[in-house]
Amino acid sequence: MSAFTLDDLRVIMRSCGVEESLDFDGDINDTHIAKLGYDSLAMLQIASLIERQTSVSIDDDTLSALDTPREIIDYVNARIEAA
Repeated sequence: MSAFTLDDLRVIMRSCGVEESLDFDGDINDTHIAKLGYDSLAMLQIASLIERQTSVSIDDDTLSALDTPREIIDYVNARIEAA
């Protein structure tokens, strides 16, 4: 599989809901997930969709430690490269 990108993550995150007032197409790489409007339940859904798309599983402890889209993308890409 090719690298997991911010655009890939945006598609997944949009399918899980997003704040209407958020400029989601802007630079969100280092924006905290909570500021993007996602709670822990939404993050579980995002993790599930990432696993379906990439076959990379994100356990609950790791998921709670991933605070920004950049951290999520880096984590997924590291697991893709290791596979």
